[in-house]
Amino acid sequence: MTAGEAAEAIVVTDHQQKRQYEARVDGEMVGRAVYLRRPGVIAFVHTEVENAWEGRGIGSTLIRFALDQARAEDLRVIAVCPFVAGWIDRHPAYQDILYVPASRVKD
Repeated sequence: MTAGEAAEAIVVTDHQQKRQYEARVDGEMVGRAVYLRRPGVIAFVHTEVENAWEGRGIGSTLIRFALDQARAEDLRVIAVCPFVAGWIDRHPAYQDILYVPASRVKD
């Protein structure tokens, strides 16, 4: 299976009871992004992709879906997870949804 084929088969869902987004390929869970959620804010604390699936765009698809959902729900994002923080750094279109503490807001 090539990276392009894997990307087409990825299904991401929000498993709210487990507080994680899950990426599945053919029903098999191949990645997850664990989060904590409070009113108006979602903090991504851990992201992982199964070793056999690394390098196939699973993590990017997973995080893009989660961030798009956060934007749709008007949530601010706290990127505790280094993968999520790095992904947002490489995709500046998502920086507008990052949480900025009031102490860092410039007048």
